[in-house]
Amino acid sequence: MTDLDEIYNTRILELAGAISRTDRLPHPDATATGHSKLCGSTITVDLSLRDGRVTDYGHSVKACLLGQAAASVMAREIVGSTPDELRLVGKTMRSMLKEGGPPPAARWRDLAVLEPVRNYKARQASTLLVFDAVEKALDDIAARTETPIEAGR
Repeated sequence: MTDLDEIYNTRILELAGAISRTDRLPHPDATATGHSKLCGSTITVDLSLRDGRVTDYGHSVKACLLGQAAASVMAREIVGSTPDELRLVGKTMRSMLKEGGPPPAARWRDLAVLEPVRNYKARQASTLLVFDAVEKALDDIAARTETPIEAGR
């Protein structure tokens, strides 16, 4: 078992303290909330999507330090991302925490600082809240923009 200092380290404090995009969007394409029943953390995200890329993002973060750090990286990197990229980052984070998979790479590499959370199952849900909320918002946008296929085609 890792020491709690490993998950509550200086870099996580820095990321949480640098959280941006804390203003909610006035007219988002979708809004979604992730909530952890275990700890009470809640993250609500607003997304705007144009031409297959996120063009604007805002969020309200009422979460522990780990959730704040993850949300901070999301806020910093999300604009310009595609839905597929965001789903892959969420999948990679879940794999990292729950299955011992590798951390996200490239511009999402700061999320690797959360890797020790894999040893604290009770902290995983709050760490993943922002990914859950972003994916719910993407699902909502996709559901409203998909054109049904006509019968016989």
